[in-house]
Amino acid sequence: MSVSKPVRAAMAAAVSSLVLTGCAGGSANEPNDLAYVARDVESLYNAAKQRLDRGDLQVAAALFDEVERQHPYSPWARRAQLMSAFSYYAAREYNQAIRSAANFLSIHPGNRDAPYAYYLIALSYYEQISDVERDQAITRQALAALNEIVRRYPDSPYAADARVKIDLVNDHLAGKEMEIGRFYERTGQWLAAQLRFQNVIEQYQTTSHAPEALYRLVETSLSIGVPEEAQRYAAVLGANYPGSEWYERAYELMQEHQPERVASGG
Repeated sequence: MSVSKPVRAAMAAAVSSLVLTGCAGGSANEPNDLAYVARDVESLYNAAKQRLDRGDLQVAAALFDEVERQHPYSPWARRAQLMSAFSYYAAREYNQAIRSAANFLSIHPGNRDAPYAYYLIALSYYEQISDVERDQAITRQALAALNEIVRRYPDSPYAADARVKIDLVNDHLAGKEMEIGRFYERTGQWLAAQLRFQNVIEQYQTTSHAPEALYRLVETSLSIGVPEEAQRYAAVLGANYPGSEWYERAYELMQEHQPERVASGG
């Protein structure tokens, strides 16, 4: 969740006032790192780093941004861009973290720290994933960003973590499909339900939701009067998940509808 517009405006005003106060000489009671923002690049960067180390994340991010603003052609500016993105991420200012990291990549696409910038973008989307009852646009953005890391840097440690998160995101998306499918099934919209359950077994077949999706396809096929399709889905369920609860339920359901065929193994 990002910080509200009034808070962001207050932060911007605070940074501006720090610059003005510094130029006027500052107050004796102000912390040394914030008494004078318009300073040499190393001092400004170190002030931002100190704030980050102390956990003052939003001020740290603003000061790292100030490094880039005041000294755009300095080597410190490149480092500050990435540190700004990290500070915003740590402060849960995810949208700003994405913008900062994307800005870094647009200027330094071949930099050795580019994988980390992509990783910060992916994490910033990933941390915003909502529960399955809400819209999944952010979830899909997270999946795309994680896949981009694996595509670009397959041997990096970031890719290893991305692969784990990709599995979790796919499971989340499959859960959303199942939720919608169960709703359609409860309301008697059998064909709409089947489309959702088929999406799960076609797009998310390695997730934890696949066995239930196959069982629901058995149910809905019987409901619309196509027992042959139900038998086919039950067979796939038995072949892939023979000891699962969902196969046992499917077997019992098929016996109720076709006891002689199931008993004979047909």
